[in-house]
Amino acid sequence: MEIKKPPEKEEGIPWHTAFFEAIQMELDEYGQDLQFTSEYQLNTQPLKIDVVIIKKSRDVVIEKNIASIFRKENIVEYKSPEDYVSVGDFYKVYGYACYYMALNKVDIKDLTLTFVESRYPRELLAHLREVRGYIVEEKLPGIYIVIGDILPIQIIDNRKLSEDENIWLKDLDNKLDVPKMRQITTEIKRQGKDKAARIKAYFNVIARANREILEEVIRMSDSSLAFEKVFEEVGWIAKWEARGEARGIAVGEARGIAVGEARGIAVGEARGIAVGEEKGRQESILEIARKMKEAGLPFSEIMEFTGLPIDAIELI
Repeated sequence: MEIKKPPEKEEGIPWHTAFFEAIQMELDEYGQDLQFTSEYQLNTQPLKIDVVIIKKSRDVVIEKNIASIFRKENIVEYKSPEDYVSVGDFYKVYGYACYYMALNKVDIKDLTLTFVESRYPRELLAHLREVRGYIVEEKLPGIYIVIGDILPIQIIDNRKLSEDENIWLKDLDNKLDVPKMRQITTEIKRQGKDKAARIKAYFNVIARANREILEEVIRMSDSSLAFEKVFEEVGWIAKWEARGEARGIAVGEARGIAVGEARGIAVGEARGIAVGEEKGRQESILEIARKMKEAGLPFSEIMEFTGLPIDAIELI
């Protein structure tokens, strides 16, 4: 009998940092009215809440689907795509919520609890219904409201969320396809430079978690200019990490090679792809090196990715 190995987890991908940026983007229209805190530390020991969202004014009404249960203070627990909210996790975070309430002298009626994961929470929902005696209803796609506790509780399956209303959380995934990758890239570009800079970790994470898809999208001739803008606005670290561990995806035309008019300059040299005319190639490499230098990347990385000698980089 064949024994199947469990899927390997993505090592070193900072999903929680990306989630913190994603949930802020989801609630961006209420940004002036909410205070967000990442990894809220309960005391000097390593007891941390993933995200705490506090209404600056009690009167603010949040109409966003993922925040319809929100009260004054809201605790959010997030699980990466490889993980899930277990029954034990539920009680642990519930305990944290009670501790948070006592520590900060918060009225229990001002507190809510949200769990976010990337799968249907079958085991947990069954436990809440059969053992706790709670009623659980899927009020909106992917949003399960738990009824029967003094705390308003919701469990969110981000893969089932609305594509139109929850792009940031829905696409915080390691199973993106080409259309979704292009969609999130377009959305990041649409945000403009200031907002795009706020989601550098977010783009970095989805790029690293979906490297093959990102490579495929970049290789599409009609998408290179879109990626040029995204890489510029979210930061060069995301760009170069997205290339992969060993030179990865060379972006080529995405840095503005536009040389030779309709001569068909290829997207990069990452995996043996020709880069077009030598003059255009040299100009693009110098431009890439200049941007990497401006972004503060080490000279060793610039030398590795561009092939330029250190004296040439110093003169840029």
